[in-house]
Amino acid sequence: MQYRRLGRTGLQLSALSFGAWVTFGRQVGRSDARELLALAWDRGVNFFDNAETYNHGEAERLMGDVLADLRFPRDSYCVSSKVYFGAAEKPRPTQRGLSRKHVIEACHQALERLRVGHLDLYLCHRPDPDTPIEETVAAMDTLIRQGKVLYWGTSEWSAHAIDEAHRVAQAMHMYAPVVEQPQYNLLHRERVEQEYAPLYEKYGMGTTIWSPLASGLLSGKYNQGVPQGSRLTQPGYEWLRDMVLGEGGERVEKAKALPAIAAELGTTPAPLAIAWCMSNPHVSTVLLGASRKEQLEQNLSALDVLPRLDAAIKARLEQMFA
Repeated sequence: MQYRRLGRTGLQLSALSFGAWVTFGRQVGRSDARELLALAWDRGVNFFDNAETYNHGEAERLMGDVLADLRFPRDSYCVSSKVYFGAAEKPRPTQRGLSRKHVIEACHQALERLRVGHLDLYLCHRPDPDTPIEETVAAMDTLIRQGKVLYWGTSEWSAHAIDEAHRVAQAMHMYAPVVEQPQYNLLHRERVEQEYAPLYEKYGMGTTIWSPLASGLLSGKYNQGVPQGSRLTQPGYEWLRDMVLGEGGERVEKAKALPAIAAELGTTPAPLAIAWCMSNPHVSTVLLGASRKEQLEQNLSALDVLPRLDAAIKARLEQMFA
């Protein structure tokens, strides 16, 4: 495993990490979750990502139970939660958003579900237009000073909003966000490579990127249609299916170009697509999602593909996916 600093912080995260979105508590039960986390741990993964909204809190509860059962030393791994959407199926106004009330209460609830004394990373899952940024920054600062959160950040915020959070934190002498969690893959690149470009140098922002396989599209899973049991067939995720497949099948056709290049490198499309994400120096860690042990094994093999990803291969990928 490789380890990378989270931006300018001293925190070192495994270059590949493990996330619970869609799978935990829905496609993955306790036995499979135990196998997946144990495998990730054995391969050097030290960061496990979650959120209050994943399966209405059940993903955090399942991960917390398994982590406690596996008895990994708490000081040897990092765990995150994200706040904004709420955990309730039909959240009331005070059960969602980035108000001081919800940010702090959601943190306490995440600590309970994950069965930990503190969150290593606590991320604002989306910007909240109904809450002053000063209030959110102050709430995060309070949690850090109380020792309940070690680092805070954002997820899918605009560069302008992140810049504003830093301005407020500096003016108020409070802790600023150190990490952004954006989508990043061969088919979704503009925000990480262009919009956030000034933030890396200006603030030393780190990134924990999600969906390196475009929800499985770049693995070749959907080249011949959408198989039953995949995440795109899960109830309530119709929006994800539309986003992943796109209109007219153009995204699927691009994905079909990957197997040939992967074969030249002696690998399969999924590890190649993940290794490409890892090759970006501004990516602190790549979040993997898996519902089967074999799938996770394959994705972790991206570490072996990375050294083979030379300039010529990257140029070909650039031409295909520009």
